[in-house]
Amino acid sequence: MVRSLRNEKPVPCNAVQLTGGEPTLREDLLDIIKICREEGIDHVQLNTDGIRLSTDPTLAEKVRKAGVNTIYLSYDGTTLEKNPKNHREIPGILDNCKRAGVGIVLVPTVIKGTNDSEVGSIIRFALKNLGVIRGVNFQPISIVGRVPERERERFRITIPDVMIKIEEDFAGEISCDDFYPIPSCMPFSNFVEALTHEREYELSTHFACGMATYVFLDGEKIIPMPRFVDVDGFFEYLDEKAVDLREGASKYAVGIKLLYSLFTKYVDKSKAPKRLNVSRILFDALLKHDYRALGILQHNSLFIGLMHFQDLYNWDIERAKRCAIHYATPDERIIPFCTFNVIPEWYRDKVQKEYGMPISEWEKKTGRKLSDDLYRRIVSSEPLKAPQAS
Repeated sequence: MVRSLRNEKPVPCNAVQLTGGEPTLREDLLDIIKICREEGIDHVQLNTDGIRLSTDPTLAEKVRKAGVNTIYLSYDGTTLEKNPKNHREIPGILDNCKRAGVGIVLVPTVIKGTNDSEVGSIIRFALKNLGVIRGVNFQPISIVGRVPERERERFRITIPDVMIKIEEDFAGEISCDDFYPIPSCMPFSNFVEALTHEREYELSTHFACGMATYVFLDGEKIIPMPRFVDVDGFFEYLDEKAVDLREGASKYAVGIKLLYSLFTKYVDKSKAPKRLNVSRILFDALLKHDYRALGILQHNSLFIGLMHFQDLYNWDIERAKRCAIHYATPDERIIPFCTFNVIPEWYRDKVQKEYGMPISEWEKKTGRKLSDDLYRRIVSSEPLKAPQAS
């Protein structure tokens, strides 16, 4: 499956997310992670509810050493009521991941009338734990045709709805104008391609698939990146320089002009975080092709993303053709995410039936009962305090 991803043209896949179900229940998880890295995958995400990362203090270090870069952690709210699945385990998850040196991205599924009031609290919780939390990736609920229309209207929330909630919760300190659609970053790819003559990811997804921004802390002050970087002007400038490079301009001359522009025109140092040289980071990432520079940026900021998968009633084949997130299947197919889930009778259910194992067969093969692995939460009668910064 990994080899089929690595054989993609013109740019081999170099990022894989291991998901489920719950992948930490697999006894061969470490072997799978190692296989991904051995086959040339640079970035391995582990998508989990985190319970075993909390109950087994050694697991975070084991998965990091095997090759996991990021824990993609399900997290639907800051209270037990909003996030019953792993609220009590969150402090242990954060402590163990921080000790192991592996970063976390919180992944809240946002449902209207259920936990949409939590979006601001979730971001604040992430900002308090920047030592281990790298981002929050909100996922407005995708119902994929499973409920009647009246129920869909009751629960469905869109990317703009969530952005408005964030703006209201932060009283404009983070606003809708601070977010950009994912394909906005294509000028970066165009520029690096023109500079190195090597193909790069373009992330030319449909604009409705996702939005994102970065925010920084300067003391107690929250500063979104677009408040001190002229994002629109910088993107336009990169596209212009990419054309110059393709027409034969000297990369050294372009580099000097880029460095001058970053320090004098596109980054306002008076509004930028004091302890971070953003101009230098962007220059190193673009001209030196040094992705460690982006790592510095990532470790000193909070990524806030919004990703909305399609539903059955609004599935768009043109949007699916531009998908940047796919499933790899054992028969070596690579299937767009929304296609796999939204048309389950053609893809997901069929694949799982063919390659999955009935519980009875698994229990006979392993000599174990599935119920033996049931995780029973102990619900205390004592008042519960919200998790504090780790």
